[in-house]
Amino acid sequence: MRRSILAAAGAAILVAMTAVACGGGGSSSTSTPTSPTTPPSTGGGTATDTATITIGADGVVSPSAVTITRGGRVTFVNNHNRAHDMSSDPHPEHTDCPELNQVGFLSAGQSRTSGNLNTARTCGFHDHNEPSNNSLKGRITIQ
Repeated sequence: MRRSILAAAGAAILVAMTAVACGGGGSSSTSTPTSPTTPPSTGGGTATDTATITIGADGVVSPSAVTITRGGRVTFVNNHNRAHDMSSDPHPEHTDCPELNQVGFLSAGQSRTSGNLNTARTCGFHDHNEPSNNSLKGRITIQ
């Protein structure tokens, strides 16, 4: 019986200590949550985890510059009436950001997402089949 009383008392003390540690101690102070801050952008808007770049019906990418956080991904959407093969710069090696090469060939109406862009850098992209077409070029900044 004595062990039961000691076990119950120990459990009560443990519960009380946990409540105090978790802020349940009846303190009258309150904390106001703060919103996370976004690092300043180097162009292309505020950094986010994901971004979408659309090839419009006019065959022009929009936006042509985006900023994402490290680990983020970029989705390319092809709203043009013809296919495009989106790749990382430089042409034809496509080595600046190999994660962008996962987008590759997009039929009209198709979309595809890049791999995770984990290294802070700026990557250019273009249509592999039209590497000199400035309307299909842009950049992705990873912060």
